[in-house]
Amino acid sequence: MTIREQLEERETTYLSPYAALSRKTRGRKRPETECDIRPVFQRDRDRILHCKAFRRLKQKTQVFLLPKGDHYRTRLTHTLEVSQNARTIAKALRLNEDLVEAIALGHDLGHTPFGHAGERALNEVCPSGFRHNEQSVRVVEYLERQGEGLNLTWEVRDGILNHKTSGRPGTLEGEIVRLSDKIAYINHDIDDAIRGGLLKEEDIPEEYAGVLGNSTRIRLDTMVHNVITNSMDRSKIRMSPEVESAVAGLRRFMFENVYQNPAAKGEEEKAVNMVANLYGYYMKHIELLPQQFLKMMEKNGGTKEQIVCDYIAGMTDTYAIKKFEEYFVPESWKF
Repeated sequence: MTIREQLEERETTYLSPYAALSRKTRGRKRPETECDIRPVFQRDRDRILHCKAFRRLKQKTQVFLLPKGDHYRTRLTHTLEVSQNARTIAKALRLNEDLVEAIALGHDLGHTPFGHAGERALNEVCPSGFRHNEQSVRVVEYLERQGEGLNLTWEVRDGILNHKTSGRPGTLEGEIVRLSDKIAYINHDIDDAIRGGLLKEEDIPEEYAGVLGNSTRIRLDTMVHNVITNSMDRSKIRMSPEVESAVAGLRRFMFENVYQNPAAKGEEEKAVNMVANLYGYYMKHIELLPQQFLKMMEKNGGTKEQIVCDYIAGMTDTYAIKKFEEYFVPESWKF
């Protein structure tokens, strides 16, 4: 019996009846020889961790565009916090921790430079629209490995696709990531907003703080514990009605006071214009795209609009700025 088979056997005896078992995966699009050490979801986790799109997350905006300070979240640190929350919940509920981690690490691979400002820009200019969760699936199915993709299991791809609030994941592990994403960004965005002087802890309405707590640490602990308590030995991942209502209210408060705050978003229109101009420029000069993108367009029969969107979505903030300066700023104006 291989190490992988021993680990799969351990899953059947230890994990909850509601867990997604590695040996019962719905499989990959392209059949592969099994690894003798790692079950399929662990293998998927490793593929995501080592892919180029994952490394680029370190230079992509979470909320604050190019913040002045080293301690603000990036898309990468957000992803790691989602993963940690999700693993804590999965371990307590005896669900598949490898699957949860793979989904969490891959859920934002398709995010644009400049966060949701970049996503909004591409959604406006691309004929087919742009949604980062769908782009994340595109990254793992087509864009990584020069158009070959990572060939991940159905369960991981499903969890990535359905991680947004409106999503309906096909596994409880996917539900954990969907909820952990919200738990992570609400809490760390409050922390960053306080750091940036947009909020003070006492600004948070008592109707939410009274339920969830009066610090980021306490709120995070409350939400995670509440999910575990209310989901134990059940076929659904959920919070109690009181905590769920407080979380929803706190999320609305963040939209009104941070996500749409001119102090945090004052530079967003510049980012939107930058992305839109890059899109228009590449549409006129498609030959400037790297050869691997042009080859993928020929091989997969994709449209010019789609491949330009793929290229821009994969950029980091700094690379997008560099390309914008290269194409639109005269040499004599550069410092």
